Amino acid sequence: MKNKHQNIISIDPNIRFGKLIITGTRICVVDILSWLSIGMSIEEIIEDFPELKREHILATLAFAANRKNIKKNIEISF
Repeated sequence: MKNKHQNIISIDPNIRFGKLIITGTRICVVDILSWLSIGMSIEEIIEDFPELKREHILATLAFAANRKNIKKNIEISF
């Protein structure tokens, strides 16, 4: 079963030096995680970055929580 976040998170070597990004944006997964870690709410992040949706942020959290499969997911996307 394919995880929903695999359709939302991608890697493009031409965007942000190949870091994990939210597909269709230049926003890195690590940036979202950093904002959450300093106490920003999902609503505050969306207010600052209206191109993001709640599902993008939740997919970022799911992806990070499932980090043991991150390498596998990255290899599948190439």
